[in-house]
Order: sequence, then structure tokens, then C-alpha cells
Amino acid sequence: MLVLPLKKDIETKEILKKSIKANSALAKLNGICKIIPNQMILINALTLQEAKDSSGVENIITTHDELYLASVSEKFSKEVKEVQNYKEALISGFEKVKQNKIITLNDIIKIQSIITQNSAGIRKQLGTVLKNEQSDEIIYTPPQSYDEILKLLNNLLLYINDDSLEDYDYLVKMALIHFQFESIHPFYDGNGRSGRILNVLYLVLKDLLELPILYLSSYIIKHKSDYYRLLQEVRAKQSYNEWILYMLDAIEITANDTANLIENIEKLMQNTKSKVQKNLPKIYSKDLVEVLFLHPYTKIETLVDRLVLTRQTASKYLKELDNIGILKEVKIGRNRYFINIELFEYLKKEINK
Repeated sequence: MLVLPLKKDIETKEILKKSIKANSALAKLNGICKIIPNQMILINALTLQEAKDSSGVENIITTHDELYLASVSEKFSKEVKEVQNYKEALISGFEKVKQNKIITLNDIIKIQSIITQNSAGIRKQLGTVLKNEQSDEIIYTPPQSYDEILKLLNNLLLYINDDSLEDYDYLVKMALIHFQFESIHPFYDGNGRSGRILNVLYLVLKDLLELPILYLSSYIIKHKSDYYRLLQEVRAKQSYNEWILYMLDAIEITANDTANLIENIEKLMQNTKSKVQKNLPKIYSKDLVEVLFLHPYTKIETLVDRLVLTRQTASKYLKELDNIGILKEVKIGRNRYFINIELFEYLKKEINK
């Protein structure tokens, strides 16, 4: 089991070249996120996508429609609830890091407890092993005793928060931090999801991102066998190079994809703005358009609460937006919802890539 810092030079020429490209893509993403003034539009759209993908890594499968409807409905499946828990844990962790400028053991335990909806905390019982899903063969035995787990977690948190311990590039350090957390495997359940949240919180902590909008789960799903193979190669052979390059690739590709997604959402907002201004000038407002992009599904209560309208006026607005083809009214049970058609179809396409 590693203890950090490594105190040796692992930043090969290949890693340094790749880290420059990954940092550049991340900086571009951090700049582009500012083109949409209401941050909750991005946080809602992107955290939900990440929550679905991260849960998908754990074989928790949901549909995009279930997820979006769950944002405005109180009825949803167990799988959707797990995805919603992930989103809640992510936002909770983000708010803590922004407020305190540090990542603590309590923060990580809280994140895991929200994900799993239990308070079991750090493992205390012996016997945890990681197995090959197909063969049931034991491939890795993580630290077993509570004291050792706690010691390694405290070592990891010191490494996360104290930049003076090692002067690697932050993205290289993130790759090591992710490896170390997954190898400590401190919880009975939720380690993978907690570790993926820790990735983005570390980038926020180091001021590489202002919003928690870089999510690597979609990349990991597409390259899942490499992910687990490379984790194990570091454990068995301390083969850092290929693992770090894998994570830098994940950051670069995901940052570029996310920047494109944000630009396209902004274009959709501008198209909607122009259409409402042209066809419904009496009801147009910047705030109205932003509300329509908070979630693909909206309802009368959302406009009542956010725009301080009467139910009658809110219902009239939504009907008029339906009439010009921006929204589509659907009835589910006794409730009426209005789908932002273009946003829904765009996010559906992105999630299902």
C-alpha cells in the first residue's frame, strides 16, 4: 500500500506533455462555464449526467427520462433514487469545499453516507476483498484494520490539502489521489462513487474549476476494463505511467466534450430567447428563459416560486410556450408537466452517446 508523497520523479516527458494538454482543456472549460450566468443551469444538467454515468459504472441503470422527471416529481424508482443521492452528495461536497477551502475526513464520510443512505462509516470488520466480476477470483485485498484505514486516509487528506508535500502537477496528483482512495477502499459500499466525487472536489479545491462540472464517469464507462486493469497494475507493479496517462486523457477528452456541451446549451438558450421575444413579447423575460433551462421538465409551481407569479398566470405562460413549440405538455397521473423539447432532446443525445 502506498504512502504519499511518493518522493520520486514520476513525471516523465510523456506525462508532462499530456498534462499541458489536459490543463489547457480544463482552463478552456473553466472559462466557458461563465457564458451561462445562472450557474444552477449547468450544475443541474451536468451533475445529473455525471450521477447517471457514475452510478452506471456500478451497474445502477436508469433512463434519462426517469432522471429528468424525478427532478420535478416525488415518485421514482430505487435506481433513480440512487442517482439522485449521488447528485445530492456531489453538491453537498462542493458547497463544503467552497466554504472551507479544505477537504476533511468528515466531508468524505458525509459524501459516502448521502450516496449510500446509511451511517456505517469507515470499515471496521475484516474480510473485504475485490473480486473479478466474471470469475469471482480475488484480485485485490485492501487494508483490513480500522486503524490502518484511518491512518492511510489521514495521510491521503494531508497530501490533498498540503501542496508543499510534493510539487507534481495538480492533475498528476489527482490521478495518484484517485488511485490511493480506491485502493484504501475505506467503506463497505460507495467507494467508487465517493472517489469520483473526490476527483472534482480536488479540482475545485485547487481553483482549477469554479463549478463542479468535470465528470470522468462517462470516460471510465467507455474504457472500464482499462480503468480496472491499470489500477491493479499500480497496486501490483507500481506502474504509474500508463495509469496517469489514462487519467490525463480522461480529463482532456471530458473537458473538451463538456465545453462543447455548455456552448450548445447556451445556443439553445439564445434560440429560445429569440423565439419568445418574437412570438410572446408580453411574457418574455430573461428570468423566464432561465427557469425553462433549470430542468428539462418544469411545472406550474416552478414558475410560481421562481418568478413570483400566480398559478393562473404561470399556467397561462406555460400554455403559450407550448403553443409556439418551445414546451410540450404531458400529463403523468394527475400532474401536468412541460418539457423543454430542444433541451430534453439535446441532453438525451449527449447522455446516450
